[in-house]
Amino acid sequence: MEIDLTGPLREDAYMILAGLVTPRPIALTTTIDPEGHVNAAPFSFFNVLGDSPPIVGLCPGDRSPGVPKDTARNIRLTHEFVVNLVDEALAEKMNLCAASLPAGENELLHAGLTAVASSVVKPPRIAESPASLECRSHSIIEIGDNRLIIGEVLRVHVRDNIFDPETWLVKPGTYHPIGRMQSPHWYCHTRDMFELRRPR
Repeated sequence: MEIDLTGPLREDAYMILAGLVTPRPIALTTTIDPEGHVNAAPFSFFNVLGDSPPIVGLCPGDRSPGVPKDTARNIRLTHEFVVNLVDEALAEKMNLCAASLPAGENELLHAGLTAVASSVVKPPRIAESPASLECRSHSIIEIGDNRLIIGEVLRVHVRDNIFDPETWLVKPGTYHPIGRMQSPHWYCHTRDMFELRRPR
């Protein structure tokens, strides 16, 4: 089967690609608007993109055609955000943050999550997250209806005992992120790992 995404199936690109490019990490993203209102929203069009400098990419869509979601609007205005990674224990509350609440209403309160002051950015991080990345917006690239926000990671907060401090490798059995699978409601566990050593 060959699918032409430049023709009539262009409108189905989300369903096709979101179902095939899996699993995707989830960025439960906290931002703050100029008036000080906190927003939290999960996105799976997200990943780490580089390490020198350390950068991540986040693609928040529109609330409605031509109207950016609060995350995108807040980042454009304040240039700061925190990516809170999502593990199994956080999954249900992450999902509550996806609710369509009125602008200015705090999703963290709605989900029963705990805001913790960040070190170098104004948006809070989430205490229940196994790892949080404090980011400053580097650039925003708009391609059609897509909006790619590239953020430089300034600080990383990690739950105690996840890393081996000598190797910076994650200790087996300490970190169980979930992954986003196909639309509309599918996720996966990431406990079933295997090792393939790179050939010399």
